[in-house]
Amino acid sequence: MSKATHLRSMLAMLGPFLALLVVYVIFGSLNSRFFTTDVALNILTQTVIVATAAIGMTLIIISGGIDLSVGSMIALSCVFCAWLTTKGMDPLMIFAATIAFGAFCGACNGSLTVKLKLLPFIVTLGTMQIFRGAAKVATNGTPINLPTTVSAWKPWMGGVGLPYGVWMMLALVLLFSLMLRFTRFGRHIFAVGSNELTATLCGLPVARIKILVYTIGGAMAGLAAIMNMAKSSQGDPTTATGMELDVIAAVVIGGASLSGGEGSVLGALVGALLMTTIRNGCGMNGIPTPWTEVITGAIIVIAVIIDRLRHRKA
Repeated sequence: MSKATHLRSMLAMLGPFLALLVVYVIFGSLNSRFFTTDVALNILTQTVIVATAAIGMTLIIISGGIDLSVGSMIALSCVFCAWLTTKGMDPLMIFAATIAFGAFCGACNGSLTVKLKLLPFIVTLGTMQIFRGAAKVATNGTPINLPTTVSAWKPWMGGVGLPYGVWMMLALVLLFSLMLRFTRFGRHIFAVGSNELTATLCGLPVARIKILVYTIGGAMAGLAAIMNMAKSSQGDPTTATGMELDVIAAVVIGGASLSGGEGSVLGALVGALLMTTIRNGCGMNGIPTPWTEVITGAIIVIAVIIDRLRHRKA
């Protein structure tokens, strides 16, 4: 790797982190309470759901795909998880079953995309409606509330100290970062996203890799659904509406390219933290919600422009 390429890679990684630091300092200077431990803990906890789903989305985007159904997948998996909880199942079994259910939904997306050679944008646009509609049909449009006697899920997104969900999020970021960097499968994902035709000519099982990547993305959506249920104590078929935009934005802000072949799980975490920080900072400083949306949207557009300029120079 040349020095110029290495420098560009470092800047792509450090850019989102520096943006997060600048935004955090600006909001802290406007309101000193923003620097308190409670606010930092709140930001971390609020980031868990989006960041967990963004881990899977990072792999999908690196491989050259996209998944618009992730928000609906979270809603359907959340309903499924809450339904299992009301049946009195063991929490460990519910964990495994919900992740497996999300993985199945992701595998459906991957199989339809690969086997029928359809654009992932179109396929996942359709499954976005299917998953959301299925969640509403299964519940008649009403949330499934957890029994008041169930307390096993509370420490995951609340309680005293750092919730289990935050530790899980950090562990997953470390695990998938190592996987992408040091394993053959990780290198294959980058190869498929960089040039699918070349990867095929090199003998890589491109179809299997892409289906597996979508399956992992679905599993991460299922895990995010568990955290969503733990936070709200219910399985709501209307939850996570529009969250697919937050998840994709976190990945793009974190330095991933929508053209494929570039991205990092750590960058996606920083992107998710940046959006949560902006929302909390605007709320604490009395900035109206519409302006918060304008600021967040502007940052997403700037991230895409930077990505395009980076590719044009390359």
